[in-house]
Amino acid sequence: MKKLILITSIILFVSCKEPDRKCADFKTGKFKFEAEIDGVLKTTYFERNDSIEIETYDGKTDTASIRWVNDCEYILKKLNPKNMAEEKSISMRILSTTENSYTFEFGIVGMPDKQKGTAIKL
Repeated sequence: MKKLILITSIILFVSCKEPDRKCADFKTGKFKFEAEIDGVLKTTYFERNDSIEIETYDGKTDTASIRWVNDCEYILKKLNPKNMAEEKSISMRILSTTENSYTFEFGIVGMPDKQKGTAIKL
């Protein structure tokens, strides 16, 4: 009986382990993010320092300010929005990391809908 309790405890402990997150490794650098949009694979390139992110997508370049909430979460705000939708801030949260990539969740601040993606450090 004691062995069963010990084994169950070990299984629960291992299965509840948080994913590896070395978020500080991804605060700065050059990155690539790919997503399929309407059946077409689109690539976004971005470069980030501690307070600014410069993104190039579909031949257009945008700049956003970054406000870090903690090592794994930040808020993006476009510096020169061209319409009402671009005026909304985007919440970004790093969920897990590997040696050269991170999986993240993002969405408009205050809205429940979130999407996930993976960025690769170049």
